[in-house]
Amino acid sequence: MTVEISRDPWAAFDELLGIEVVEPIGEGVGPVAFSGRCSTEDNQDPKTSRAWQYGNAEKLVEPLGGVVVEEFFDVGQSRSVPWERRPEASRLLDALKDPNRGWNAIVVGEGTRCWFGNQFSLVAPKFAAYGVDLWVPELGGKYDARNPSHKMLMSMLGGMSESERQHVQARVRAAMDAQVLNEGRHQGGRAPYGYTVVDGGPHPNPRKAAEGYRLRVLAIDEPSAEVVQRIFAEYLTGEMGDRAIANGLNRDGIPCPSARRPDQNRHRLADGWQGSTVRAILENPRYTGFAFFGRWTRQEVLLDPDDVGAGHVVRFRKAAPDRVVRSRKKAHPHVVEVEEFVQAQLLRKSRGAGGFSAGKKLVRGPKKQTKRAYPLRGRVKCGYCKRRMEGTPRGPRTYYRCALRTMVPGSPALDGHPTNVYLPEAAVIERFNEWIDRLFDPVNVDRTVLDLLAAQDGGDAGTTSHVGAKQRLADAEAKLRRFQDAIAAGVDPLALVDAINEAQAKRAAAQAELNGTPKRTARVAADVYAMIDSLGDVKKVIRQADPAELQRLYEALNVEIVYNATGRMLDASIRPVGRDKAGVRGGT
Repeated sequence: MTVEISRDPWAAFDELLGIEVVEPIGEGVGPVAFSGRCSTEDNQDPKTSRAWQYGNAEKLVEPLGGVVVEEFFDVGQSRSVPWERRPEASRLLDALKDPNRGWNAIVVGEGTRCWFGNQFSLVAPKFAAYGVDLWVPELGGKYDARNPSHKMLMSMLGGMSESERQHVQARVRAAMDAQVLNEGRHQGGRAPYGYTVVDGGPHPNPRKAAEGYRLRVLAIDEPSAEVVQRIFAEYLTGEMGDRAIANGLNRDGIPCPSARRPDQNRHRLADGWQGSTVRAILENPRYTGFAFFGRWTRQEVLLDPDDVGAGHVVRFRKAAPDRVVRSRKKAHPHVVEVEEFVQAQLLRKSRGAGGFSAGKKLVRGPKKQTKRAYPLRGRVKCGYCKRRMEGTPRGPRTYYRCALRTMVPGSPALDGHPTNVYLPEAAVIERFNEWIDRLFDPVNVDRTVLDLLAAQDGGDAGTTSHVGAKQRLADAEAKLRRFQDAIAAGVDPLALVDAINEAQAKRAAAQAELNGTPKRTARVAADVYAMIDSLGDVKKVIRQADPAELQRLYEALNVEIVYNATGRMLDASIRPVGRDKAGVRGGT
């Protein structure tokens, strides 16, 4: 007997074993999620940026049956920020864990927009772990983790993204340096106290001039310029330091910079002149009439040196002298002569060389690291003025003090404030630790979790970016209403075209940012339990009562204490770091 063997030798074997081979059937890409990013609302239109990225993504997956069912688009986020710290990208990573998310693939509009440096190698394994495919236009299709060429290309895209960002930064900085050096051009930002920004004519760039942009220059603001001249004159007498000058200005009722220009100093309290304000004026070389640029520089430092994947954060620090650019000739009217400014700097250096005895009388130096650990450092507020109380050692004991002499004359908080408010640390630590011990006792921990969940803020109304966008939107709309009133009162509309266009652009950018801001998801009980576990053995730390360990525990719990000296009461709260704003309060 002969048996006819088919061309596929495994077919007969499969038939003998009863194995049914099913040919795969292509069902298309199916529902996908779109991910994108727009860096800043100032330099890019979020609506346009989202449109072209979304168009690229659709062109890639639509012919293969892909349908975008959900979007994750970040606005105002730098590409250097890791996915876990971008609101929408973080929301996407959280959605991966949901088996009912409604999509099993992600498509991006441009790889260099989404990944920077080694970010892809940190994120891709999460996609694979949850069975989610990734479609990238630069690859021409789906990313295949088993394909070494795909891995190499995605690594190259991250490097290209980082290189592109560095090249743009270098070109922009070189151009701005040249503009300051050769033209003395004002590069924007808040005008120094003593100056105001005025219209300087059409923009020198023809394209920007055609779009209605105007050049901005510095002009003297006479009332505040006289104050600057007074500060330099008093300092050059050699008898007054920064704090003494500030006290004199407060006594004379002269508004401080944030009180005079609250529109450009929303981040200040407008609570009077401080020694640091006087110091900043005395050290600002722009009062000589020359343009300076680059005195402060943005530096990116690791958020956590032990976790490089957490990315960097931006810190502003004084730049090295060789990075500061000065114009070749005067760029704006001077408030003080160059000779006066140089004498002031030489006097500051001579006082700085006089050691502690000279410094304590005149110029207040930077705070140094203390040898003694203060567990509640920066966490106790005075109930009278709501300022933070400072740690003060008295022999072996430690107190937290709020001194009346350090307050600005004329401040409303002076009414009823004692000369000194003292709080013994020993009394606070003992009572406070008893409360913490009860909160995290195994018997009460479930109650604490419920309190934290009940106290957390819902929605996104408390996020800094959301509040800032709402404020910018309100400001822009208020400006537009004022312009409308001015036109109704008879002002020529042509004179307000540029201002109206600028206000409308700011309103559109703020509205786009609000539309792109994600709603925060309330934390579940499992997250809170995990947070409590991350604190370690709370009872052991409290029992040992080591000041340094207690300080770290209080930082993790984000402790806030308000001391009411009149009733000798403490109002304490904890808001654990790294979670939504949820707190537990208690009084002792």
